[in-house]
Amino acid sequence: MTSATQNWNEKQLVENRLIDQLKHLGYQYIHGKALDAERETIREVVLENRLAKAIKRINPWISDNNLRKVIRYVTHIEASSLMEANERLHEDMVHYISIEQDIGRGKKNQTVKLIDFDNIDNNEFLVVNQFKVSGVTDNIIPDVILFVNGIPLVVMECKSAFITSPIAQAVKQLQRYQRDSERLFYYNQILIATCGQQAKYAAVGAKLRHYREWKDPYPLRTTEVGDRPNPQDILVAGMLTKKHLLDLVQNFIVYEPEGGKTIKKLARYQQFRAVNKAIERIRNAATPADRGGVVWHTQGSGKSLTMLYLSVKLRRVKELENPTIVIVTDRKDLDTQITNTFRRCGFPNPQQAGSVAELRERLKRGSGATLMTTVQKFQDAPQKTALSTASNIFVLVDESHRTQYKGLATNMRTALPNACYLGFTGTPIDKKDKSTTRTFGSYIDTYTIQQAVDDGATVPILYEGRLPELSIEGKTLDALFDRMFQLYSEEDRERIKKKYANEEAITGAPKRIEAICLDILEHYETHIAPNGFKAQIVAVNRETAVLYKKMLDKLNGPESVVIISGRNSDTEELKKFHLSKEQQKHYIERFKKPLSEDALAFIIVCDMLLTGFDAPVEQVMYLDKPLKEHNLLQAIARVNRTCDQKDYGLIVDYYGVSGFLKQALGVFKEQDVRGAMLPIESELPRLQTRHRAAMRFFDYTRKSDLEACLKVLEPEDVRTQFDIAFKKFSSSMDMIMPNPAANPYREDLKFLGKVRLAAKQRFRDEEMDISDCGEKVKQLIEEYIQTSHVSVLHEPVDILSSWYMKKIDQMASDEAKASEMEHAIRHEIRVKLDENPVFYTSLREKLEQLIQGRKEERIESVQLVLELKELINQMRGYTSEAEKAGLTREEYPFYLLLQQELAQNDDDHEAMKDLTQIIVEDVSTLAQVVEWTEKADVQREMRKRIKRQLRASKCPTDKLESLPQKVLDLARVHFKK
Repeated sequence: MTSATQNWNEKQLVENRLIDQLKHLGYQYIHGKALDAERETIREVVLENRLAKAIKRINPWISDNNLRKVIRYVTHIEASSLMEANERLHEDMVHYISIEQDIGRGKKNQTVKLIDFDNIDNNEFLVVNQFKVSGVTDNIIPDVILFVNGIPLVVMECKSAFITSPIAQAVKQLQRYQRDSERLFYYNQILIATCGQQAKYAAVGAKLRHYREWKDPYPLRTTEVGDRPNPQDILVAGMLTKKHLLDLVQNFIVYEPEGGKTIKKLARYQQFRAVNKAIERIRNAATPADRGGVVWHTQGSGKSLTMLYLSVKLRRVKELENPTIVIVTDRKDLDTQITNTFRRCGFPNPQQAGSVAELRERLKRGSGATLMTTVQKFQDAPQKTALSTASNIFVLVDESHRTQYKGLATNMRTALPNACYLGFTGTPIDKKDKSTTRTFGSYIDTYTIQQAVDDGATVPILYEGRLPELSIEGKTLDALFDRMFQLYSEEDRERIKKKYANEEAITGAPKRIEAICLDILEHYETHIAPNGFKAQIVAVNRETAVLYKKMLDKLNGPESVVIISGRNSDTEELKKFHLSKEQQKHYIERFKKPLSEDALAFIIVCDMLLTGFDAPVEQVMYLDKPLKEHNLLQAIARVNRTCDQKDYGLIVDYYGVSGFLKQALGVFKEQDVRGAMLPIESELPRLQTRHRAAMRFFDYTRKSDLEACLKVLEPEDVRTQFDIAFKKFSSSMDMIMPNPAANPYREDLKFLGKVRLAAKQRFRDEEMDISDCGEKVKQLIEEYIQTSHVSVLHEPVDILSSWYMKKIDQMASDEAKASEMEHAIRHEIRVKLDENPVFYTSLREKLEQLIQGRKEERIESVQLVLELKELINQMRGYTSEAEKAGLTREEYPFYLLLQQELAQNDDDHEAMKDLTQIIVEDVSTLAQVVEWTEKADVQREMRKRIKRQLRASKCPTDKLESLPQKVLDLARVHFKK
């Protein structure tokens, strides 16, 4: 597909469609160039006049002097990082700016609003395309920017759907923009990458994996968005209506410190929907008792943040009169965890109640508090005495399905009789459990296991039953006992059986654990470690957990730690494995680090860390314990967190739970637990489909004919489709290998990997390497290429290297030689174009003429090869051409630029040479200033000096404005510091 066609697709099908939809939503459209008159330089990213008018409109009391102060405060940000500036400005927008002024009652601090969140129509909403902003290395022109009151809140990058990895390329560009023009992103609240058929959003600083789709246009239905809406249309309808944009900015953004840096988090669609549904129910309930309900969002999908966002929004509902919010959990560690989440995200003063007396005392102080407590505090509450009768108390209960709430619900209702109860759960309500809905009300919002997997919010969980002969579930204890103790005498066996033949004893039998540990090590080292992930082992009891640790050490396994609760009555042997809270915390922090950074590979537990434990690097759980219902769903969710290169989580079942999965999850409705755990074999139908989709490109070529395969992939749009198909196929293979079920597809995977590497080399297509494949797939392809002596493993030979022509001459056909040279020349031009635009643009034009001549059969293949060799020789002769002109390699591009722009003939060579050398000397002298490309004053001085020299050389007046900037752009490339 040609570049022109791609540009048309991007402009017409993506950008224009986006702008039209936003205009329909009430945004005013202005082209970026029309706004240039409103700013002094392209360095200005805030539309100051529009901001001033908005501030005056929203805060009519403000004096002109204070207005100027506020504008300066907003536009002159001093910060050590982009994130620091972004957080400060978000705070200013949402919590307002304070300024001292007398408005009739003496000088006092007054609140200045930049955005009117209460009256949406009191704000100005602009959609702007092609708005140019100066950058460090180059000017940037984002495709679309949304301004509210002159502040650039949303930046969007549009790509054609017909290029390779359009969303990845759009995100890459947004990341470059953030580096090059940091100031624009001080104000940014949403980043959007779109190609129409895909659209994803994130916050500043986000990596590609953090970009998410917005799949629900709530409160609209998809059918109400328009005729056959695409994902872009749905995202715009869901996020960018005036009301929703301001709602997201005000209530659904938090800044959370993680791993020594601040992460900006923006709500996902299910969080936004659940919070707004809850607020709607609270506001519109027929009676106070009808206000509550249950939010079921599957584990790993951000339940704690949903509770936080709801708490933020409850505080803003005026009719609730500054409510009291009580967050209730059933475990001390969860209480601490959720308190810390609220604190880290800047929620004002959440307080942990250490006792019922403390809880009562804080509730008596009146409304406005945020209290964190455990449900057990209500156990001691007097049955007939209310702690508070206020109706603006909102009780948010975490994991609200659990059995302990059933007995304590009455106490909570007695203690807070008029409160609104909102239950949050990561697992569905079971079919028999009427008490949860009776306590809290009906579902407010659901987000199922399958939806989370489909959205990429979590990864799918596969399971594999291993060593079935050692499984406990489903085997009689007698049969297992006979197997485990077959080497003992009959008398000893009878004695042991009487004393120890119970389920836990059999499960923890040393011989059985040794056999399982051998299998775990073989499985981990083959399946999990190559991709850099870690593992959790779940034992039936604490003694068995310790035995697992000892066996792994005895077998020289990777580093492991056992984390169990300690009791004073424990044996001396168990006490050796007691860890203090600090030690546990230390090991957990180590475990959460990538395997490449920390070698702690296994964490061994029996009850601890099976709920609320979040370690994305954990891919596999080795399960050797009977679990069912909520406990099973919570435990297996430890492996469903997303992580780079992690396509799935895995449960390796030694107990036999998976064999009885239907019974283990039988208390739930089938649709609620669909996709909870899938056998590895369930990936086979998808693998077969993906295999066929990747192989169909080569149905009419011989596999042995690599050149014919490359011919198929020559058009860029075909290469794009093939690349997508290959990635999907290799992802399925990585899930299943080295399971024998993958064997029929291994040879085709090797073949496709070889073709993809050859295409990367031939077409200089960086997207087509195998670095983004799973480690098992990579190893298979690379081993095949090495053993079969295929040269495509190596990087392409540099076109200017003396070896390059030898490589060309070794190729079998003129078509292959021409194809290789064409794409090598294209790559060289693309890489070097900025260094010498005149020289390489000329080469590009010659190349296009030759290729067009071949297409029209005016040039034979043999002639094309000769002509392409001549172009390569011209590239090689670049330095000698500069020397022939009496110029250095550095000066030559400036010389060609000036010669072209000033239309001088060869007779004026000496004058042009002198002008070039004077200008280059001026520019290079000023470029000695550290970080000159970021300093407007240095660049201004450069342009002034260049203009002075051009004027002295009788430069045409119409060139005096544009040419200095072109020389400056060239200087950025050659004199970077």
